[in-house]
Amino acid sequence: MPRVASAIVDVDLDCFLLRRRGSVCVPPGDQFPAADPWSVQGLVALDADLAGRGYLLTARLRSALARLAPVRLAEVGDGLLARIDHLLGADRRHLALFRRFPDAVPDHAHLAYSRQIRAFLLNQPRQPCAHCGKAAEEAGIGALAPCAHLLCAACHEGLAAAPVGGQCPVCGTPLGAEPFLGEDNRAGRKAAEDFGGEQVLRPLRLIEGDGLTAATAEFDRLLARRTPLSPQDRDDLAALLANAPDDLAERLPAQIPLRESKATVLAALLRRDGQRALPVLAERIDTATDVLRLLWAWSGAEPDLLPATARRLRLCNLSRPLRRELLAILDAMGPAALAEDLRRHRSAWLRAGELLHPFEHRGRFPTVAAAFFLLRENDLQHHPLGAEFTDPPAPLRAVEAAGRTRLAFTGFAGQVEERLAAGDVTAAVRVLARRPGELVRRLHHVLRVHAATAPGAALPEELLRTVGPALGRVAPGPLLGAYGRLRGPRTQGERRLYFPRGTVSLAHAKEDHGTVVPAGLSGQVCALIEAELLRRAAGDRYDVALLDEGLDDLVAPFAERAAARTLVSVPRGSRQRLPRGDRLRLFLHWMQPEHLRVDLDLSLALYDADWRFTGLCDYTQLAHGDRAAVHSGDYVSAPPPHGATEFVDLDLARLAAAGSRYAVMIVFSYNDVAFEQLTDAFAGVLQLGEGAGSGTGHYDPKAVRQRLDLAGDAKVCVPMIIDLADRRYTWTDLNTGADGGFHSVRRYHEEVGRLSEDVLTHFSPGSRATLWDLAGALAAGTTDEVVVRDRDAGGAGGGGGGGVRVWRRRSAEPAAEFAARLRTLRDPDDAYPAAPAHLTRLIAGRRALVALVDGDIPAPEQLSGTAYRLYPGPLDAAPESLDRLTAGDLVARFAPPDADRKDQPGSSQR
Repeated sequence: MPRVASAIVDVDLDCFLLRRRGSVCVPPGDQFPAADPWSVQGLVALDADLAGRGYLLTARLRSALARLAPVRLAEVGDGLLARIDHLLGADRRHLALFRRFPDAVPDHAHLAYSRQIRAFLLNQPRQPCAHCGKAAEEAGIGALAPCAHLLCAACHEGLAAAPVGGQCPVCGTPLGAEPFLGEDNRAGRKAAEDFGGEQVLRPLRLIEGDGLTAATAEFDRLLARRTPLSPQDRDDLAALLANAPDDLAERLPAQIPLRESKATVLAALLRRDGQRALPVLAERIDTATDVLRLLWAWSGAEPDLLPATARRLRLCNLSRPLRRELLAILDAMGPAALAEDLRRHRSAWLRAGELLHPFEHRGRFPTVAAAFFLLRENDLQHHPLGAEFTDPPAPLRAVEAAGRTRLAFTGFAGQVEERLAAGDVTAAVRVLARRPGELVRRLHHVLRVHAATAPGAALPEELLRTVGPALGRVAPGPLLGAYGRLRGPRTQGERRLYFPRGTVSLAHAKEDHGTVVPAGLSGQVCALIEAELLRRAAGDRYDVALLDEGLDDLVAPFAERAAARTLVSVPRGSRQRLPRGDRLRLFLHWMQPEHLRVDLDLSLALYDADWRFTGLCDYTQLAHGDRAAVHSGDYVSAPPPHGATEFVDLDLARLAAAGSRYAVMIVFSYNDVAFEQLTDAFAGVLQLGEGAGSGTGHYDPKAVRQRLDLAGDAKVCVPMIIDLADRRYTWTDLNTGADGGFHSVRRYHEEVGRLSEDVLTHFSPGSRATLWDLAGALAAGTTDEVVVRDRDAGGAGGGGGGGVRVWRRRSAEPAAEFAARLRTLRDPDDAYPAAPAHLTRLIAGRRALVALVDGDIPAPEQLSGTAYRLYPGPLDAAPESLDRLTAGDLVARFAPPDADRKDQPGSSQR
């Protein structure tokens, strides 16, 4: 297994662990045997600062921090607050409180912390206990007097029997006559009123040791991914590779399925080891496009081979030994495969040929030289160098046979098109089965041809027998894409949404007047895909599975390569409920580079239920209606070091009462400067309390619900669409094309309205593969008891209780039937109301599969297994024995166990 070297830059590793695991590393070598009295006092200020950002120190982490020297505690605390501020977007214009602890702690630090804790308890009583990490019933959590640390009833009862029963088990402060602070006082009510949300404090856990084990596990998981990495994942991988150990080549897994990741790793090895890494190239590279990706990564670019990347890329020179090694790898691939691979990325290979100099070694590598002759559209027989291939003539004839003339008719694509044109779908599928990834991507086309040429006829049995085994070699991304496309309802002339590959997420829609595939045909193929997902789910067994019905609102992640960096990784197209309350605050912050003025504008476009434009709120109209939407004012520049911030406050009830159904958040670059030219730019949404003033420009870190970075060569971004009637929002993370400057809502409201309508239709329920499909298949394949929490039952917006239904595998019930019952949520075996504490007892001491939208389930002390959660919460306090997954990791769990690597996404043979 690869290990991460201890020389990893601290801030990179710490950010990595904080964002992905909610953990903090305190080096054991910096800790004293006992707590330092000055550090204990300084921790009071850190408690207050963290509570102001919505975080809570767990007991073990607080104990480790208390054993640091005061100066070291100041460094660690400042770094932790800075990383949290960066995640929340509060590191530009808002300074943290009590930054100079423990040297200059004001007398009112205790008051600030206790006021924050009272506010949290009044708004949401189910806070996590700082000692055990559990969130007890509403009456079971209180703030100790006078230190205000949260303690559950069970831990408080245990104090009497402890030797230090009169002290706080978290900080050791002597307790008063009344063990708990009174919640209902003027300061607490004012703080609760200003906050106004039901947020649960997010516990920060202590990482044992130096954090290398946790980083190693994440490193292995990133290399095992078979779907494109998001920008955040790519940053993490680059940080780990930059500080990898000397024997990284020996510690790498046997296969790196994702071609982009493999190119990134090989380039890192070459930069560090030079010629010593050349043997690794011959072992790992098996297609010509792998060489091309390696050249891109070697030159410091993303190895995605996108045209936008190629236009700006300046290829770096190669050493002669590396050039010869790459030419030898290409020459060994065979004439036909080499010719076809080079033609697939012709313009890129023409540039690469300038570095490889294939004709310099034409005698040693004749196949490569001949392939580049064809690529440059030279006539092999009449070119001055053509005579050099007469002895032997085999490479020349083989490459030319796979060249321009014959490839168009007898190559792979030509064979498929010829059979589809003749209506012979069975023969076409037999050809496509040689490349299962291509077969899955064209399944809808194949079914459409069959429906048009043989109306009313069932699918041939031979076709189904060919498709079934081929699915077993397909990566999960294309498989889930085909599943979502085939199972959704389709209509004649529907508008289809396309997401072309690129550095930013663009979407295009067009009407589809092709033959509609009958549900009977698509249902047969969907059944094969469902069976394949269930087959892949089989593996390590769990005692119980705890799932959230709300996972059906989370689309299985796709096109992550172009996803924006976000605070909460919500997959594009997912629908989520709005926070409780009627007020939201949208925000936009940016900072321009020196000597370049950049004018970004935060705008709101409003539409009715039929997508007719009903109004706007932007720099041209600062207030909409009866102040249902209010803009904070227009900044036309954002000079460093502080930049500029704009806000739009929304009164959801007033907007709906005025006739608006949809509110679309938009960010425009008014003077046509691409987002990628900015020093920093991000946008998002905060939850407003009833007492917060409108248009004050106040940015409360703990109230941030989502933020995304603005990046790429885009100039118009549409982060989300709010449904005012259903009180839900759809996370879009999309950009639209724009040029010419002077961008505004009035100019683009028709285009934005059409795009928004198309997006909501495209991601309507039942039309895309979701995380519920994955979690349900995994649960059905690995456990006999599945507990499902009702939709909207958890989290701040759901009240925290809700109903629970239980499915148990019956005697002799096949796994497919059990999975079908669970997938459609029919025929449960039991049902009862349950609070989060009850669910905690259900999974305590068991190996569990947990997949939730909100991590508000208290973490039991004895818990092992696997967990996914979208929003953080008390579940994050679970021990390290719980394997934590992201949405991309959940998709990667469905990778084919024994697939041919050439059939995976990223292969040049797609």
